[in-house]
Amino acid sequence: MNAAFEGNDICADFLIEAREILDQLGEQMVALERSPADRECLNAVFRGFHTIKGGAGFLDFAPMVAICHAVEDRLNAARSGEVPLDADAFDGAQQSLDLLVDLLDCVAAGETLMPAPQRLLDGLRAGSGGAAAPAASGADAAPAGIGEDLDDLDFDALLDSLHGAGNLPGSGEAAPAATPAAPALAPVKPAPATPTEATPPAPRKPAAAAHAEDPTVRVDVRRLDAMVNLVGELVLARNRLKTIRPRLRDDELDRAVTTLDAATSRLQSAVMMARMQPVGRVFSRFPKLARDVARQLQKKVELEVIGAETELDRNLVEALSDPLVHLVRNAIDHGIESPDARLAAGKPAQGQVVLSAQQEGDHVAIEVRDDGAGIDPDRIRDSAVRKGLIEADAAARLSPDECLQLIFMAGFSTRTEVSDLSGRGVGMDVVQSKIRELSGEVQIQSEPGRGSRFLIRVPLTLAILPTLLVELAGDVYALPLVRVVEVLSHERGAAMQVDGQTVLDLRQQPVPLLSLRQWLGVPGTALEEPTAVVLQSGEQRFCLSVDSVRGREEVVIKALPKTLRGLAGYAGASLIGDGRMALILDVDALYRTGVRGNR
Repeated sequence: MNAAFEGNDICADFLIEAREILDQLGEQMVALERSPADRECLNAVFRGFHTIKGGAGFLDFAPMVAICHAVEDRLNAARSGEVPLDADAFDGAQQSLDLLVDLLDCVAAGETLMPAPQRLLDGLRAGSGGAAAPAASGADAAPAGIGEDLDDLDFDALLDSLHGAGNLPGSGEAAPAATPAAPALAPVKPAPATPTEATPPAPRKPAAAAHAEDPTVRVDVRRLDAMVNLVGELVLARNRLKTIRPRLRDDELDRAVTTLDAATSRLQSAVMMARMQPVGRVFSRFPKLARDVARQLQKKVELEVIGAETELDRNLVEALSDPLVHLVRNAIDHGIESPDARLAAGKPAQGQVVLSAQQEGDHVAIEVRDDGAGIDPDRIRDSAVRKGLIEADAAARLSPDECLQLIFMAGFSTRTEVSDLSGRGVGMDVVQSKIRELSGEVQIQSEPGRGSRFLIRVPLTLAILPTLLVELAGDVYALPLVRVVEVLSHERGAAMQVDGQTVLDLRQQPVPLLSLRQWLGVPGTALEEPTAVVLQSGEQRFCLSVDSVRGREEVVIKALPKTLRGLAGYAGASLIGDGRMALILDVDALYRTGVRGNR
């Protein structure tokens, strides 16, 4: 980054806005490639590159200006009807987007910007009919617009011609600046009159008014984080008051605590909403990703995005990017067949991948599904045994759904060859680990020949978590409420042994039973009538035996004590209403180490 702009708010704002525009451009470029005649989409793409060029020019980021100029050349040629957009033009524009993203990363890291690749610039300008700058295209197009108002893009191009935009540093071969542009501004002889009535000028939308009506304001995320932390402390204080209120038996205090409880809940909701962002900020990157991967694999793929307006905590939105990138890549690489194979199977040559999101209570469900070849459970089983990830006798007892879960094991892959996209034995285990870090879960369903479906469920926010508090040997533990199915009491003798595993008969269905006392290694004997909490882990259910249930409480998630970090089974810690610390249990880890690990 230019030293003059280190820590500059203008540069910081440019980085934020440019990344948002590039995300939108990736989606818009794919849409334009599908419908090259869409004038509105073409103008939107042009406007995006033009906006980035303006900010980059102000900050003297010459390579970015050069790239945007070259793309504008090509788009202007299409806007004027001189040269239609072809595959080479779209490939060049997509490469330009990738380069602009890399250059933004360099700016953010304070690194020196490398010059724009001349081969790319020449290729784009060759497609536009030469090395003319956008200014010339805009000027040449002006006489054809006599009798019509200039739109915003035409006016920008005219300003470029007046300021000699073609001679910006790093823009490649300089175009003639002021002299060639002058004829476009000279008086034009009126055309012979025709009986056709002149078309009235189209109404213009004032750009300034649009900005004036924008009710949003950028806020440093650190301020939002500080507000969330303060709300968390307020929630802890509220929980403490609610705990001691019954002992004091004061009507006036009861009313005050009730009012405080309601106000705290409203404030908590308002602060959390301020941190919400639409998942479309991540989803907008995927049409370009799908297009690039499909072209690399020589497949035909359509990506459909549903529910991009669904909102999620901003930290979660960014954290979901990498897992979703892998799932979408995986769907195209492993799932979608080649066009010939699809036609032979009676399917359309073009495969479909759907990326959708919807809110479900205090969680968001994100789904990636495809209509490809699906996953063969037997092939998964054989591959896991061959790689030594599971014993053959244990694998033989797995159901088809349980076989599918094996793809989340570290080092698993059914590919025998290594490519740039897959086959290295990493990926799905990382996806699951990342989702678990977000207190979420990932489920998989597949039908050979019909396709696969991956479902990710994550909480709306990670700051405050609704939990069910349980007790064991005088200590309190918290279970994420979304994982709790039901609570029931049972006699100690009701447990049975089936195939070496302890189970509980739940409405004539054997459900694995895990004793929290045994899992923790706490000495002592279980109660005669312990309480069982039925929990959901992916597609599986199991019972967790505890001494008692205290009830529901919202807790503020804190980092684990150093002595517990790295231990499986714990997701965090929190102070509860009576002032004690409660450890938040990781339900998936309980099932993985306590239930499935004992088979």
